Order: sequence, then C-alpha cells, then structure tokens
Amino acid sequence: MVPGRPPRETIHRHGPGRAAMAPVVYAWPPMIRCTGVEKSYRAPDGQGTPVAALRGVDLAIDQPGFYAIMGASGSGKSTLLHLLAALDTPDRGEVIVAGEPLHTLGERALTAFRRTRIGIVFQQFNLIPTLSAVENVELPGILAGDDPGALRARAADLLEQLGVGPRARHRPDALSGGEQQRVAIARALLFSPGVLLADEPTGNLDSASSERLWTLLADLARERSITVVMVTHEPAAAAHCRSVCVLQDGRVRGHIDTEGLDAGGVATRYQQLVRQA
Repeated sequence: MVPGRPPRETIHRHGPGRAAMAPVVYAWPPMIRCTGVEKSYRAPDGQGTPVAALRGVDLAIDQPGFYAIMGASGSGKSTLLHLLAALDTPDRGEVIVAGEPLHTLGERALTAFRRTRIGIVFQQFNLIPTLSAVENVELPGILAGDDPGALRARAADLLEQLGVGPRARHRPDALSGGEQQRVAIARALLFSPGVLLADEPTGNLDSASSERLWTLLADLARERSITVVMVTHEPAAAAHCRSVCVLQDGRVRGHIDTEGLDAGGVATRYQQLVRQA
C-alpha cells in the first residue's frame, strides 16, 4: 500500500451522539512497513509439511489514514494483522510499526509495545462481563499502574467522544453490539496510539451498525491523524478506506485506490486483481 492521496486537513465532523474530537499530537510516527515478510505454520504436533500463510509480503503505509487489507478466507490477511499487532513474529522479513522494528524485539518488549504503542480491535469485543463500560476502558491503564483518577477521566472522555458516554456505567450485557464495539475501540485508544488495528471489527454487527462503525473508524483516522488498518473481506467496508491492499494465497496482488469507488467498484477492482494472479 504505497502512499496515496496527501494527508487530508483535519476536519471536526461527527455523527449524532458523538462529541467532536480535538486533534491529538502523537510522539510515535504513524507508519507501517513490511519487507519480504514470510510466515508458515505447522500442525500442532509439529508433523507434516509447513503451510505458508505469507509469501514475501511487502507493504508500506507512510501517511495517517484509514486503510484496508482485503482478501478471502485463507489469504493471509489475519496472519499479517497479527504480525503488525506484535501477536506473532515473522519467519523471515522485516516488520516496522510506529517506527519500531518488531522483528528485532524480544517478548517483553513486544508486550510493552502492544500495551502502549498500538490499539487493537477484534471481531469479538473481548469485554470483561463483570466490569462496566468505563471500567473495561480503564483496565489496560490499571494493569500498567497508571493513576486511577486520571484513568477514569480519560476513559469517560473517550466514551463520550465515541457516543457511548451515557452508557459508561452499564455492563456489556446491557449494551448493543455496536455499543460494545465502541467501548472496545475506546479501550484501544486509551494510550493515544498512532496506529489502530482492526480485525474484521463488524463481523458480529448488523449492516446499519457496520456502516456506522466504518464511518467512525474513518473519522478517527482523520480527526486524530492516526493510521487505522482494518482487515476485511467486505467491499462495503473497504470502500470507506483510502487504499486497499489485496492479498491472495499469502501474496500481495495489488492495491486499490478507492477514490470515487463505491462498494461495487471496489468489488470489481478486487476481482480484476485476483484474476490476474
């Protein structure tokens, strides 16, 4: 995903129920770079031939914005996201996220990186059912030993910005799917990361909630000047992004500049790229 359109001017646009977000200045460079990345997996018993998930992936994102990694099941897109999230390590190649060469770090450094340098949002909301929304957002800060008073204020402010402030005292079972995902996003933003990674974030949401969440992620990228990378198989999701990296069989097949394209246009261009392989 080579640099696309120039960075957009910061715009304070927000939907109903969302407070406007002030621009945030980050200490970490919002960039991603992969070079010759390979990753294979063996069966749990260690027997059999390794299965290649990624076969020499090159990827470059040098500007803040909303980006997608798109591919069918088995294309390697979730494996690539896990490498970007420091949840796994490559067999070969280089992975640089927020200016940090992840392929050189040990497990302790990778853990610290995941905790404070990036935000991760999964398809499953992964909220603690016995904690309220605001307590779920605070939890990473509590584990890091941050001041409880400052954490409560920061968590409450994030929930307000994401349109779920009035639900801060509710537990997850009292929230809709869309509200739970917004709480998960607030938690991911607690340490003001320069990079936010989302793995099929609307997989458990209906179409209307999905559309609102894609718009929210695009707004976050623009208003906070961060890099948001979403894994998806849906053209409707990818159409909200600035650029789309298309994966097939563990290889990058090309990139789609989405300017002027709707979901149908993205789907057509995607099919063209995978058929050329």
